[in-house]
Amino acid sequence: MKKNWMARQSLTGYLFIAPNMLGVLLFFIVPAIFSFGLIFTNYQFANPNYHFVGIDNFKRLIHDDLFYVSLRNTGWYLLSVPISILLAFLVALVLNKHVFAKGLLRAMYFLPYITSGVAVAFVWMLLFQPSEGPINQLLRAIGVSNPPGWLSTTETSMMAIDIIWIWFMLGYNMIIYLAALQEISPELLEAAKVDGASGWVKIKSIIFPIVSPTTFLLLITGLIMTIKSFGLIQAITQGGPGNSTTILSLFVYKNAFGYYEMGYASTISWVLFLIIAAITFVQWFGQKKWVHY
Repeated sequence: MKKNWMARQSLTGYLFIAPNMLGVLLFFIVPAIFSFGLIFTNYQFANPNYHFVGIDNFKRLIHDDLFYVSLRNTGWYLLSVPISILLAFLVALVLNKHVFAKGLLRAMYFLPYITSGVAVAFVWMLLFQPSEGPINQLLRAIGVSNPPGWLSTTETSMMAIDIIWIWFMLGYNMIIYLAALQEISPELLEAAKVDGASGWVKIKSIIFPIVSPTTFLLLITGLIMTIKSFGLIQAITQGGPGNSTTILSLFVYKNAFGYYEMGYASTISWVLFLIIAAITFVQWFGQKKWVHY
């Protein structure tokens, strides 16, 4: 009797997760296996006649200058993650206290994260417009005679993308930090204050160690989300000017759906997967030295 009841319970559980697992199987696992097979072929979407080429795609990738450009751009893009986390931590510290219109400020900071990516791209394209954009007009008003070209020049385009991504992720990181800060016992902070600890000492020795698991979560998810992000850059610059904002995920897209070279694009995507796995591996073992559970 008990065994039959447990079997029915297990069957019910499997039925509940079946739709989600079917989606994972059809849209993630099967395409991943298929793309792994494509990396050893010269398959092109417009040409059904393809054959096995061994590791030629990897050889081509090693000698592809655009791959190293996109790899460098991805590295610069990833720098936005720790900056966004640091700013979010500082904002969360302020908004966790009794400040005027605290709820409204929290909503305003979080709003960009739930805003349409196309809308975000359009607004920032206007803000960064070199001649008539509000940002450069402000810089000229305070005495900057030759403000940056932002998205229109190869020298500053990646920096502009980083600024947009930092702004975009700030609200999400802040909300997660606020949840962690509100779990800190007020008595613990009050005891530190009685002992004469300054605000900086409380942050360094009490608050940051307590929220370090949250920092680790935001760091590892932020890096993965950033390295595989695509829509924002595609909507704003399409990887330009001159490939100065082409990151690895966009490099995959261009080869797959711009040049229809599915075999080569699959090779790049698996290299991207290995980079994500390496970053996750380093963080997972490195967190033992600074994350306190």
